[in-house]
Amino acid sequence: MSWKHLFSKSLAANPEHLHFAAHSHHLWPDVSHSGHMTAWQDAATLADHKWDKIMGPVWSEAQQHVADELKLPDPATLCFAPNTHDFIVRLLSAIPARPVRVLATDGEFHSFRRQMTRWVEAREVVLETVRPEALLDTARSGDFDLIFASHVLFNSGTIIPALDHLAVLARPDGPWVVIDGYHGFMAIETDLSPIADRIFYLSGGYKYAMAGEGACFLHAPPGFAERPVVTGWYAAFDDLALSPGDVGYAPDGRRFLGSTFDPSGLYRYNFVQNMLAAEGLTTAVISAHVATLQAQFLEGEPLADFDLLNPLDDQPHARFLAFRGEAAPKLHDMLADHNVVTDVRGDVLRIGFALYHDPEDVVRLAKIIGQLG
Repeated sequence: MSWKHLFSKSLAANPEHLHFAAHSHHLWPDVSHSGHMTAWQDAATLADHKWDKIMGPVWSEAQQHVADELKLPDPATLCFAPNTHDFIVRLLSAIPARPVRVLATDGEFHSFRRQMTRWVEAREVVLETVRPEALLDTARSGDFDLIFASHVLFNSGTIIPALDHLAVLARPDGPWVVIDGYHGFMAIETDLSPIADRIFYLSGGYKYAMAGEGACFLHAPPGFAERPVVTGWYAAFDDLALSPGDVGYAPDGRRFLGSTFDPSGLYRYNFVQNMLAAEGLTTAVISAHVATLQAQFLEGEPLADFDLLNPLDDQPHARFLAFRGEAAPKLHDMLADHNVVTDVRGDVLRIGFALYHDPEDVVRLAKIIGQLG
């Protein structure tokens, strides 16, 4: 079955290119345009009063969509921000110890790695990184304030198992356990209900939620990080009558809010989520479609000279295939010259599959790679 009709605007905008980087910039469904235009119309119609709607029904609807996907027991534990970096900065600011002792995998995303490296330089952080398979044992044996790990590693597609074992280590007075779900949210079925009272989880709408930029979120368990030092006035949005000397915080996830933000991502996110529900397109359904396309691509062994870092099996799988080889950068550039969009990280070529692909797209991709070989 094909769902290309749901992405007709994005596909028609550049009909000749073959976009296999859904794990990077996921193409936007048509309905996201309606969401974006609704944000504009509300701004025009409501002006200053638009925030009553944004921080009311728009906000609560987005919270409910995220909570439903992750099986969170209380949507109020969720907060939204323009990017996940904002949340990392606020989280670290809430830890009283200096330097902050951080444990992470050696496969975390660029923004996290860059910020941690700079904090290490400034002696704000002592960082230990380990291979993903050593994360749990190191976390158990070490003395850390913050344990940070991606659910799905961006560079290899490796999935961190047994999040519940990490959650057992979490305490309000430390360590705090933070799961970066950016390559897991709406790509891997995730049930946080057993550990929602102990772990932080952050992700966003840019990738598999198909909503574009500006719709990132944090689940913050009650009793953890109640007063981030880095804070904006929206964190006390419910009580703007506080005297200037009082620094109040919302009692729920909104304690991680900053200041004025662009709400259009939340509108797009809500519109896309409602479309997916109407079409019966759950994470499981989309993942099954993607798995079929990935298996089709691998059948012909088009990249036999590369090492596949995340082979297919009967377990949950990343939405991309990660191929390691010295020729990865060259092949990426050659594909780009043929209007095929993939992405490369060092010597790893990532090919991402999505709802807007069908078997004919996979045939085209394999044929082009064969011609380039």
